[in-house]
Amino acid sequence: MNSNVNFQELETDRLHLRWLVDADWPMIRYLRSDKEVNKFVKRKSAETKEKALAFIAKTINDINKGQLYQWCISTKSSPTMIGNICLWNFSQDYKTAEMGYDLSPEFQGQGIMNEAMKAVLYFGFNKLHLDKIEAFTNYQNESSKRLLLKNQFIWNGQRNDPEDMENMIFEIFKENYRSNTSVPDITLNNNP
Repeated sequence: MNSNVNFQELETDRLHLRWLVDADWPMIRYLRSDKEVNKFVKRKSAETKEKALAFIAKTINDINKGQLYQWCISTKSSPTMIGNICLWNFSQDYKTAEMGYDLSPEFQGQGIMNEAMKAVLYFGFNKLHLDKIEAFTNYQNESSKRLLLKNQFIWNGQRNDPEDMENMIFEIFKENYRSNTSVPDITLNNNP
């Protein structure tokens, strides 16, 4: 099932969550291929420019079909990509989505992903009208678990990830979500 909500760029106090563009291929290659960045994630790498550009093309296609919302994270002071965050893997009734995220290590520990996550949670619950957002993270990824708990996710110990038994599944339900920050500015931009 596809969303009827067009992709929207999001802004927070410090961040611009924007369209992924071809010029982002070096950071995509890095984030999807670096051993340290991916030590807790099992996914296809993009170790060449061609693979990174193919990933970008597929991502943009899935965004345009309403199957994925993926934001490139950059600061307001620089358009350079530093990470990304997405809502994907939507349920058939389009009421549940999975959140995924990654951030260049040089920008970790500065509250950037926390700020981006708050904006995407707001978008998911208030614009897409989701009932639940899930996040899968490796049981050893302490910083990811802290980030999820800080943003009101709760570990569901009754569920397992059949594709990766080392993952823990965290969930947040719309009725338990409260925006504890100011509402992010949301600007509509449908052009990739």
